[in-house]
Amino acid sequence: MRARQQVVSWFEQKDWKPFRFQRQAWNAYLDGQSGLIHATTGTGKTYAAWMGAIIEALAERSQTPPIATSETKVKKRTSTRRKTGPRLRVLWLTPLRALAADTLNALQAPVQDLGLPWTIETRTSDTSASTRARQRKTLPTALITTPESLSLQLTHADAADQFSDLRLVIVDEWHELLSTKRGVQTELGLARLRRWHPNLRTWGLSATLGNIDQAMRYLLGGDGNENSCPDSVPVSSVGGHGVLIEGARRKRFVVDSMIPKSIERFPWAGHMGMRQADAVVKQLDHVQSSLVFTNTRSQTEAWYQEILKRRPEWAGQVALHHGSLDRKTRSWVEDGLREGKLKCVVCTSSLDLGVDFSPVERVFQVGSPKGVARLLQRAGRSGHAPGQNSCVTCIPTHALQLIELAAARDAISQRSLEGRQPVACPLDLLAQHAVTIAVGGGFRPDDLFDEVRQTKSYQSLTRQEWNWVLEFITTGGEALRAYPDYSKVRIDDEGLYRVDDRRISLRHRLSVGTIVSDASLTVQFLKGPKLGTIEESFLSKINPGDQFIFAGRQVELVFVRDSKVWVRRAKKLGNVRIPRWMGGRMPLSSQLATAVRQKLDEAANDEFLGPEMLALKPLLRIQEKWSYIPRLGELLIERTKSRQGHHLFFYPFAGRLVHEGLAALVAYRLSRQVPITFTISVNDYGFELFSPTRALLDQVITTQLFRTEGVVEDIEACMNAAEMGKRQFREVAHIAGLVFPGYPGNRKSAHQLQASTGLLYDVFTNYDPDNLLLKQAQQEVLELQLEQTRLMSTLHALQSSLVILRDIPRFSPLGFPLMVDRLRQRISSEKLSDRIRRMQESLEKAAGPV
Repeated sequence: MRARQQVVSWFEQKDWKPFRFQRQAWNAYLDGQSGLIHATTGTGKTYAAWMGAIIEALAERSQTPPIATSETKVKKRTSTRRKTGPRLRVLWLTPLRALAADTLNALQAPVQDLGLPWTIETRTSDTSASTRARQRKTLPTALITTPESLSLQLTHADAADQFSDLRLVIVDEWHELLSTKRGVQTELGLARLRRWHPNLRTWGLSATLGNIDQAMRYLLGGDGNENSCPDSVPVSSVGGHGVLIEGARRKRFVVDSMIPKSIERFPWAGHMGMRQADAVVKQLDHVQSSLVFTNTRSQTEAWYQEILKRRPEWAGQVALHHGSLDRKTRSWVEDGLREGKLKCVVCTSSLDLGVDFSPVERVFQVGSPKGVARLLQRAGRSGHAPGQNSCVTCIPTHALQLIELAAARDAISQRSLEGRQPVACPLDLLAQHAVTIAVGGGFRPDDLFDEVRQTKSYQSLTRQEWNWVLEFITTGGEALRAYPDYSKVRIDDEGLYRVDDRRISLRHRLSVGTIVSDASLTVQFLKGPKLGTIEESFLSKINPGDQFIFAGRQVELVFVRDSKVWVRRAKKLGNVRIPRWMGGRMPLSSQLATAVRQKLDEAANDEFLGPEMLALKPLLRIQEKWSYIPRLGELLIERTKSRQGHHLFFYPFAGRLVHEGLAALVAYRLSRQVPITFTISVNDYGFELFSPTRALLDQVITTQLFRTEGVVEDIEACMNAAEMGKRQFREVAHIAGLVFPGYPGNRKSAHQLQASTGLLYDVFTNYDPDNLLLKQAQQEVLELQLEQTRLMSTLHALQSSLVILRDIPRFSPLGFPLMVDRLRQRISSEKLSDRIRRMQESLEKAAGPV
């Protein structure tokens, strides 16, 4: 009891009071339970998970000495960072490097104030080589690290000894990991730790998640039967071996929109909302500290420049933050936010998660957040303390996004949050993990099979698949057994699978992980610091002397040498480019898409609720007058003819990725009726099929276009499935260890890696067509690039929808942005903007005054 009171007293010294859910988490931990804490951002999840271990340590001290005096505390705070303490007891896993430093500060405060002789450190890719070398000998009492670093720890033969005193694993931001291979990597690491410690307590922290029960099952593994607790009360629910604790829901989110003074009735996407920059800067004038979120790194660079262009006197008070910046730059920005020295930081998802920047008063979201949970997560960066409101202002980049912003606010009020679907049985990662354990001392096949099947992701793993993985890591498989480089693991005389070759061990450690991106090169001044990294694909499009903007600076390319891009400050300002990074297009989530349909249904019934919908009333009036506003349960198809040809517009409102597959499928099925060629464009609301001749739509629309039979076969026939599979195979091959990206400072180029994986893909296709990695790549194409599950659900919905076919004399407000997206594929940006302006003027003239 005294230990608990010490912790409560520490809260009181901070003018805090422990929430009920925090006390429940401490009690559950002390009772030997594992579970998941689901609480709104900024309500105290960190201390809910952490203080149970602190109470346990305080209680274990024999004849616990009194709490350190203030004089003693000062001495502790000013002592050297590294001190002798108990061996590793707590492992804290975090998905982002930016979270590690912030978490370290939060965890250290009660440890120091309560006089515990614990050491707490971080270990990420940003950790110095000297610190990593020291940690190889002795781990701190609490280690904050990433899933990749945990896997690296498991490659050492003494890993079991290093983790011998481990009692608790905390997985932060579990919702962020759940639907990725990094989440599966976490599951595999936890399974190994539980093998050594069957009573290991595991706690996850999560916010803004719809499928919280499933999330807990995947975190805890095994065969637990967890139950969620009622939404109305923040109490815990104990299942077979899991406790789900709902946090106090006192957090209030204030969501508003920055509505433009004039609304384009024929909007188009692509200009990144810069017309709103003046209004944004005026709002920033009245805020002490703020975050401006964008959806891509390119937008971050562009908005940073726009803000400084309008307020040059803010130089030094405005910064930018994204994952490609140099570590020192990112750390400087994070420290500046914590200390309240920065007025504004333009950022991407690199600051999405639970980083505590208490001075931040307000958050701005540029463009649609594309998901309800993502908007809540970003809003939570402001008012990041119990009892404070989180405020976010959304900045539409084109008029139709106002519907999404109004829909997002409705979904938040109804707590309709997206779930994150786990990844099922990725064999590329399983092969990597098996080599990891083989490097770390070896394994027996039956033992590791049983261990791996304790994870939810591999619960369906068959003996046949496991035997295939064993064959793959020992011989390279059917097609590669003649090449020694692919025989990584050997079987010793006792039947133990081991890696004895030091070269193989080194290369494997350098390749551990699931994050695969385009090859990147370091950008560095000729005389000055590193700026960060850019992808090789962008670099291939520029020449020495060309200028580009990166890390908020306008630089000139001098030369590329030794895997580095050497630049200097641009003296003569001219035409500049902004680097493009892969993976910038996020589709509309299913929850937000449903909410958008609801807002349109209201508008069709002449209900324009909220400022966003009122602002869109003139646009939607034109849509209704010239075409139709689709209601719930309806599919609108528009048909029109222009001087260029014939246009078909479909509006399923299912998100960009689904529409890419659906457009190709519909085009293919139409072309099988009468030979015809289509050009396709898509966005989150629908897709356009453009053709030189009129498509015979009426005859087949009700029976053929949306049937679910033969969907996979038709998609493979109508899309370049082989090329898409080959691209996806690059990631699979990298994770499985089929290709080696190179040593630090001597990384292979993107062209070299593409050539290697392309050759392997062709070899497997021709000589080992049943290769399971090939099949995995093909399945990932369908699920990741086309969202097959959601595509099938959309087809089922369309089969029962009432089809509204409208022949219209000209482009409607919903169809105009789709037509522009198609034009963008073949017209330069300068000519495109001029042409769009002329078309808008013509349509506005036809529409008449507002």
